[in-house]
Amino acid sequence: MSRILLTGVSGLVGRAVHERLSISPINELVAVLRTHVNDFPESTVVAKVADIDGNTAWGDALGGCSAVVHAAARVHVMNETSSDSLRDFRRVNVEGSLNLARQAAQAGVRRFVFISSIKVNGEGTVPGAPYFADAEPAPADSYGISKMEAEQGLREIARKTGMEVVIIRPTLVYGPGVKANFLNMMRWLNKGVPLPLGAINNRRSLVALGNLVDLVVTCLSHPAAANQTFLVSDGEDLSTTELLRKMGQALGSPARLLPVPSWMLETGATLLGRKALSQRLCGSLQVDISKTRELLGWTPPLSVDAALRITAQHFIEQRK
Repeated sequence: MSRILLTGVSGLVGRAVHERLSISPINELVAVLRTHVNDFPESTVVAKVADIDGNTAWGDALGGCSAVVHAAARVHVMNETSSDSLRDFRRVNVEGSLNLARQAAQAGVRRFVFISSIKVNGEGTVPGAPYFADAEPAPADSYGISKMEAEQGLREIARKTGMEVVIIRPTLVYGPGVKANFLNMMRWLNKGVPLPLGAINNRRSLVALGNLVDLVVTCLSHPAAANQTFLVSDGEDLSTTELLRKMGQALGSPARLLPVPSWMLETGATLLGRKALSQRLCGSLQVDISKTRELLGWTPPLSVDAALRITAQHFIEQRK
């Protein structure tokens, strides 16, 4: 039986990874939480930690573990209020991650899977010129910088200790339980709110939660994943307009889209101090997952349409 330590189990990705791994009789899971809960199966050991930083003691939780999936992080937020956001991101995402990795290596963990972010590559691409996994990083904000620095530190730990490190950089993740802008989009569509997004010709790569989890599970054991960095998406890039139409169909509430030109939306958003939001709606961000496909023989198991239907069904059920 393989014992696996999971962090970030209360988050969207960590929770889904736990659900996937817990159905296998060959896995014994150690779920790391900040507060204790009782809704885990008997095969899961719950380890409580107050905070994840450079001082966290992991000894008891790591005992007997052969692998770690580190999904916990101080996540990127739209309206940052910290006076020193880079310091705060580094405390959790860099110092916390490297502290866990060092103790994992000392405990004999064979493989450390780190959930990073596409923000390590940057904030946007020119249509037709996607990011590649091994391209030079170009993070533009504190969150992306902290993830890049964590990656660099993990590679050094792998070099010194022999523990295998696998880095996965997801694009925007959506699926059952998704929050933030994607959830707001579903709310607007479900209410039939007219949206001025009917003429957006960008290209964006997204990744369904089920596809990301499938890659994480693959990277836990695939020999070729050792000490590699992978980008992950659904393999089907969409414009914002296409995404809204597909999501509306999945919800059974056809999107009511007004053909407002992108330049007009970007200008208005800039004047209102919402330039970052306009970049997400109108800008492009594409990734090339050919390395992931070829090195691992991996294909996204869910199509965009299937994943959107699952997401929509969960949204509808939660509103009943």
